[in-house]
Amino acid sequence: MFQENTSDNCLNIVTTSTEDGAFQESGHGARILSPEEAEKLAKDQVLVSEFKQLKLEKEAQKNWDLFYKRNSINFFKDRHWTTREFEELKGCREFADQKLTILEAGCGVGNCLFPLLEEDVNIFAYACDFSPRAVEYVKKNALYSTERCKVFQCDLTKDDLLKNIPANSVDVVTLIFVLSAIHPDKMHLVLKNIYKVLKPGKCVLFRDYGLYDHAMLRFKSGSKLGENFYVRQDGTRSYFFTEEFLSQLFKAEGYEQVVNEYVRRETVNRKEDLRVPRVFLQSKFQKPFSI
Repeated sequence: MFQENTSDNCLNIVTTSTEDGAFQESGHGARILSPEEAEKLAKDQVLVSEFKQLKLEKEAQKNWDLFYKRNSINFFKDRHWTTREFEELKGCREFADQKLTILEAGCGVGNCLFPLLEEDVNIFAYACDFSPRAVEYVKKNALYSTERCKVFQCDLTKDDLLKNIPANSVDVVTLIFVLSAIHPDKMHLVLKNIYKVLKPGKCVLFRDYGLYDHAMLRFKSGSKLGENFYVRQDGTRSYFFTEEFLSQLFKAEGYEQVVNEYVRRETVNRKEDLRVPRVFLQSKFQKPFSI
């Protein structure tokens, strides 16, 4: 069992143990690196060339389309934890059977969308993705129904959501492992876009990679694009968020912060007897009732 850490670098931590002896904790303050991890990151200061970075930005959609061509619908697990960890999806109703309208911004092949539709018959979902191939996989899914959802291709940094969704009509927006794939200079455009379709007083539910997640520490030299921003071998990119950066990003676009904290989880590989530190940022930001 891990004890609550009340040091200045790790405040308000709530720790829970799991059945296999691993743990999950949530709170404020970045994960503390080991000396070896700190040394590795300190040495990795060489950035990918500007020419290659421009090429990666230009080919971002192609790289994600190729990702889904290679992996089909098999890469990500269905996210049945969504309603459990984001109680807002259950708790924002004024009465039990109230119909909810949600937007899943960056739906991939439906790993979050379809479990939600199965678990809650009173949800209508708009869902969009950058990759045309991912959108086609969603539409071919046996659970896909135009009575329950509307799915469309969209570059959230430039395609106006109002072309597919009425203004101020969405009760909940989910932004789950999406913003990290977008260049930091363009993230604000995504938040500006979804703001237009979100009802006043309603929320964006965010979950994504946090600073010093195991995935960040695994990048080899030559993968760094900028501060906390890296490129994978397949050309897709990943940003690792601090709570401060995310808070400033949302507030600059007019949102109010409700919750914004790290979730630290230990993933256990029993076969290899490995314990891997995962760090995510889980947050909730609200569109004000009035401006």
